[in-house]
Amino acid sequence: MTLARLNNLTASMRTSKLDSVILNPGPTLTYLSGVQFHLMERPIVLFVAPGHDPALVLPELELPKVDLFPYKVQVFAYGENPSEWENVFRKAVQALGLDAKRIGVEPRQLRLLEFCYVKAGAPESEFPDASDVLSALRLKKDKAEVDKMRRAVKIAQAALEATIPLIKIGMTERELSSELVIQLLKNGSDPEIPFAPIVSGGLNGANPHASPTDRKLQTGDLLVVDWGAAYEGYISDLTRTFAVGVVDDEYQKIHKIVQEANAAGRAAGKPGVPCADIDKATRDVIEQSGYGKYFTHRTGHGIGMEGHEDPYMRRDNLQLLEPGMAYTVEPGIYLTGRNGVRIEDNIVITETGADCLSDMPREIRVVG
Repeated sequence: MTLARLNNLTASMRTSKLDSVILNPGPTLTYLSGVQFHLMERPIVLFVAPGHDPALVLPELELPKVDLFPYKVQVFAYGENPSEWENVFRKAVQALGLDAKRIGVEPRQLRLLEFCYVKAGAPESEFPDASDVLSALRLKKDKAEVDKMRRAVKIAQAALEATIPLIKIGMTERELSSELVIQLLKNGSDPEIPFAPIVSGGLNGANPHASPTDRKLQTGDLLVVDWGAAYEGYISDLTRTFAVGVVDDEYQKIHKIVQEANAAGRAAGKPGVPCADIDKATRDVIEQSGYGKYFTHRTGHGIGMEGHEDPYMRRDNLQLLEPGMAYTVEPGIYLTGRNGVRIEDNIVITETGADCLSDMPREIRVVG
């Protein structure tokens, strides 16, 4: 499978007139090789160039991982003395004849550290953005990938269900977040969870990307929990909003509106539909209810090996959905200084419609 992925990449590179692509540790390198490397102070770079065996620059301590590659690679290993590293990178560039060529990069992943070593070895080269080529490679998930994402969803849902009975008024957001992380690991998540859970009550819930604080949960709070699990490198990203004790009628109302918006967004997905239409489906519900200005972000983002990847569900994105594309639907209403609501599910486009991987209840549930 990984060899087929490598061949797909080299075919796309020829079309895009790229002589090479360089990858450092991250999702794309793992996707192409099946091998996991750490992003650390010792640079690791895979050079992919059509017509050549890929070249791998790595520290000697990582040499055992070379045997895990499903295809032949040219190996350029270095020791602990940083003064020798530049020369090893130069040898890799020379072996592939890449100086004065077009070497594609991932701007959101490649660090200045690796770039400088490659640049020193190929001073006359151009380094165009290869994001389109690389994101297209991972854009449509196969059955094995979807199965892993489905498993990540099940783990996440089981973890939160196990955490809910532990929620008590007076508990801090930080304490609740810690309990949830423990349950994620107990229920089978990869040790490296995809992101730190967002656990925000009351006025903190009006911040879509709040971090857990020492604020204690209080009666009348809406409690936003945004969490996810990882399974064999593929992730889930879900959100549910709870009522801490008795909450005001307006807060129950906005929860119901967001629930309806989420349902509309889930129902809108099918092959051939523009991503913008998913955003419109959720936004129309919230705007028609009079809360449009309180929905302050896009409806969703792609999901797979990363928490945020293509495609993006925003109002100006006319990209058409295709089978295998996976994304979130996560409308929200945020009343600054008061409370917030978000409900998020994970969707995969099928040949005939859309499959919602998550099924945890979306109705408001009282905790505490």
